[in-house]
Amino acid sequence: MITDQQRAFEQLYHNNVDKVHRLCLGYVKGNQPLATDLQQEVFMKVWQHWSSFKGTAKRSTWLYRIAVNTCLQFLRDNKNKLTESLDNKIEQTVETAVDKELQYATLYACMNKLNKVNKSILLLELEEVPQQEIAAIVGINHNAVRTRINRIKQQLTKCVNHENI
Repeated sequence: MITDQQRAFEQLYHNNVDKVHRLCLGYVKGNQPLATDLQQEVFMKVWQHWSSFKGTAKRSTWLYRIAVNTCLQFLRDNKNKLTESLDNKIEQTVETAVDKELQYATLYACMNKLNKVNKSILLLELEEVPQQEIAAIVGINHNAVRTRINRIKQQLTKCVNHENI
């Protein structure tokens, strides 16, 4: 028999699995298998800590906070190993990629030049998470989120056009 908790979890999962995957993908420079692993880890943590949800924010906001923290923790734990292997992989991919793939690789590389908070804001904004929720997730006020989004867009534009950021 399916409980209300299981039903609620399944609904949260189905409504957000693609968004969480894309968020993870942004943190791991487009590495699909690694993003899938992180996505699964996020939802395992959500299930394990389901009863600790306090209800002070929306459940999806809580989910995104777990996703961001999971990705950041993974990057901290695997900084050197991940950077070397992914940088090598990106270099090989860029050499053989078609135009569109090259553009995505360039964009991911530019995104990875952003600081952790700005990267989180960008990835959540791309997932169309409301800016009020983004503010709650990253722990800054709404006006700061709006300002940062404009600055992030300017930084990415310069980077993609091969100007320094």
